[in-house]
Amino acid sequence: QVQLVESGGGLVQAGGSLRLSCAASGRAFNNMGWFRQAPGKGREFVATINKNGGRRYYTDSVKGRFTISRDDVKNTVDLQMNKLAPEDTAVYLCAAGWAVSMTSGHEVDYWGQGTQVTVSS
Repeated sequence: QVQLVESGGGLVQAGGSLRLSCAASGRAFNNMGWFRQAPGKGREFVATINKNGGRRYYTDSVKGRFTISRDDVKNTVDLQMNKLAPEDTAVYLCAAGWAVSMTSGHEVDYWGQGTQVTVSS
């Protein structure tokens, strides 16, 4: 049975940093990544990384601030978030799948339960 378990969310002041981690059990995936959902908004793609880390994609609003990384031995994916802003406040969900790319929700095969990130101004 596949499980994605996130950790690392919390409350931080604007300009601060947080690191999210996700551990996958049960299967190895072509793509692992992160989406987020703010209150009253739809689910939004944040970042994705393929197996071996050769391809990484970011949504424009986080480029230069967030870095996604992956450990294929441990089957984990991390998201280092720097220079956080109040608009980054959301529930962050770990995602995994076997599609060629994974930049939209319909390409995701498995979701984690989500971890809350709150950025105060």
